[in-house]
Amino acid sequence: MNSHKNARLTFVRRLEMVEDITKRGLSASEAAFAHGVSAVTARKWLARFLTDGVAALADKSSRPAKSPRAIRPNVALAIVELRRKLFTQSLIATYLGVSKATVSRVLCRAGLSRFSDLAPVEAVQRYERDAPGDLLHIDIKKLGRFSDVGHRITGNQAKRTRGLGYEYLFVAVDDHARVAFTAMRPDERKDSAESFLREAVAYFAKLGVPVRRVLTDNGPAFHSLAFGSACTELGIKQKFTRAYRPQTNGKAERFIQSALREWAYGRAYATSEVRRAALPAWNHFYNWHRPHHGIGCLPPMSRIKRSRKNLLTLHT
Repeated sequence: MNSHKNARLTFVRRLEMVEDITKRGLSASEAAFAHGVSAVTARKWLARFLTDGVAALADKSSRPAKSPRAIRPNVALAIVELRRKLFTQSLIATYLGVSKATVSRVLCRAGLSRFSDLAPVEAVQRYERDAPGDLLHIDIKKLGRFSDVGHRITGNQAKRTRGLGYEYLFVAVDDHARVAFTAMRPDERKDSAESFLREAVAYFAKLGVPVRRVLTDNGPAFHSLAFGSACTELGIKQKFTRAYRPQTNGKAERFIQSALREWAYGRAYATSEVRRAALPAWNHFYNWHRPHHGIGCLPPMSRIKRSRKNLLTLHT
């Protein structure tokens, strides 16, 4: 029962009112006055009690027993079956003699309003390379510069910093270990992409991990001659994601989500320069201390075999 806040009679009070009449000898008018309702209401609940017992005092559904204009179940099933055969909504309405609104309502409930809903759902294909360095996911995230605490923290949409431009977060995530290397750049052009690749390869080399392949999206910076030449010079095979399939580069995409939530928007920064200065500390925490659910709640660095020299160099 879902009584409103000003209800005079709940189930328990209805029972008390009926018992006042049947057991305590009050008249219907007296019982109604005691419970703050009319005598007509008291007699209504008394009649229900005498007819069907205590259960009749509970609230009942207001839905009518019969709905002559409601669509029949077999017609609803026929609408869905015709939709699965790629019939348009107007054609289904014509064939079955029902309105377009009825067809639309049934298909909406069945989750088949659009033809794209009929396409088979692609199975999630999870993969992981056998060793660190076998594949490096590289991606870019554009971030706005700001000179004051922004609306994402304050919640004030009117308080926006405009006209300061953007800066770009480059990320490189190892497919096997999930160790990430990050760097900020003023743009996302070919020179920035090339220099980031060289820095990322140097970082993983300090870990004793030679990078063999890189996977990027189809942005112009990664298709540039400068980036391709850098890959050739470093002995790296370059691969591209499938068109309109960002999940191919999913480990980098997932890392960017974590970075935005925990670093970029995780606290209030006075300026974007302060935010940029906090990136190395958060990146270190992510690699060395933060548990990663994709690898058994262990930190990413636990998956890289390091020499003692590299361990001491990088951990300090």
